[in-house]
Amino acid sequence: MLFREYKRFHVLGLLAGMFASGMAQAEPAAGTTWTEPTTGMEFVWVPSGCFNQGSTDGYANEQPVHRVCVAGFYLGKYEVTQAQYEKIMGNNPSAFKGPNHPVEQVSWTDAGSAAEKLSSQSNTKMRLPSEAEWEYACRAGGQHDIHCGSGSLPDMAWYSDNSADTTHDKGGKSPNAWGLYDMNGNVWEWTQDCYHSSYQDAPADGSAWETSECQNRVTRGGGWNRAASRARATYRGGDGSSHRDNNIGFRLARTAP
Repeated sequence: MLFREYKRFHVLGLLAGMFASGMAQAEPAAGTTWTEPTTGMEFVWVPSGCFNQGSTDGYANEQPVHRVCVAGFYLGKYEVTQAQYEKIMGNNPSAFKGPNHPVEQVSWTDAGSAAEKLSSQSNTKMRLPSEAEWEYACRAGGQHDIHCGSGSLPDMAWYSDNSADTTHDKGGKSPNAWGLYDMNGNVWEWTQDCYHSSYQDAPADGSAWETSECQNRVTRGGGWNRAASRARATYRGGDGSSHRDNNIGFRLARTAP
């Protein structure tokens, strides 16, 4: 607990100092891309910043709304595809086959293993995003409110009303303001965090909220077979770390070098 509190205030202090001194301007521009050479996986720069996580008019587990400051990082431009997963792990467990469809039928443990293996292959740190990082990126730091983009939901997401009961190729819908695709719909996305029933005592530094008792891990974004209400930017799901389903996949984050 003491270490987490130290880390929280250390990161917040660093961010405050960066913004005060203008150092944040040295970061890549929001939306700058980097391509991982082993898989061809594209990543988008998510800049440092602060936002209000949660919702005052959503479910109880989306409250209390709280201020979070996130350090810049790279996030997958798309959900990890079946071709990319097979290149990393040597197998494709997905129910809805298609090389450019998002991989599904992967557990939280599977996703973490893929991140570790790609880290070794690419010699750079790959991981699952924290829940706060995911929501911050989805909402483009606060530019988007209800969904992970502007306009109507059918223009930005595959969900129960338009999916025809299947997943779809990556990037078939409109991106958000930072160039991230399919943050809503297609498949749910694992995050690093343990699931908690509220944000009471959640970290304020954008780090993953992990505790000794961690029965479920947080999923975000909604899926091809879920209603529009599940595709809200603040909606939170959760499943056991060994759970696999044909509507759950993931996208990777890359820690800034």
